[in-house]
Amino acid sequence: MPLAALSLSSPLCLSTEIKRRPHLNPNPNFSKLRLPKIACSSQPQSAKQDLLNLISDQERGLKTQKDAKKRDAIVKSIDAMASLGRDNVTTDDSLSATWRLLWTTEKEQLLVMENAHFFGTQAGDVLQVIDVEKKTLHNVMTFPPDRVFFVRSSIEMASSQTQRAKIKFTSAVLRGKNWEIPLPPFGQGWFETVYLDEEIRVSKDIVRGNYLVMERAPYNWKE
Repeated sequence: MPLAALSLSSPLCLSTEIKRRPHLNPNPNFSKLRLPKIACSSQPQSAKQDLLNLISDQERGLKTQKDAKKRDAIVKSIDAMASLGRDNVTTDDSLSATWRLLWTTEKEQLLVMENAHFFGTQAGDVLQVIDVEKKTLHNVMTFPPDRVFFVRSSIEMASSQTQRAKIKFTSAVLRGKNWEIPLPPFGQGWFETVYLDEEIRVSKDIVRGNYLVMERAPYNWKE
């Protein structure tokens, strides 16, 4: 379904203290004066907040479809995030989580979300559930109160020191409260997680060029 580089481990901080210079010191307490300390910040956190601000009013990407200027700004911000995280491994156990969609350019997902009302429902959380150890990835679309569509996939990392993963769809299910319709598997693909931290994940589809921005969901989704 998926960046001028500064180290993620190098926060930019500024703290200034005025020291005594005898020939310019009419005040005997001058040496005790200090300028206020400026709170520490880091380039990755600033770039991350810029991205989150850009997508905050985009209804998970629905509005962005009709706003090329906004889309370009978001993609530029994602490229900045990727540049900052380019030396980080993002295919280890830290990738395992229930991830909830914040924004995407994937047309199929957006089409379903936009038109769910025609089926008497609305789109709820859109998820990716990844288990690196078990080598599984589930794409999940929920339709409250009790319907869900999910696609099971296998996931294989390109290597232990990379950001790229291969997925192969194995089956799909449309499920309601007391019924279930199995669907055949369809396709495979590659994605790169270009940025990953304890809160969000940014990914790019290698083949189709789509983008995903996701957050760690406050719950674990189970079949």
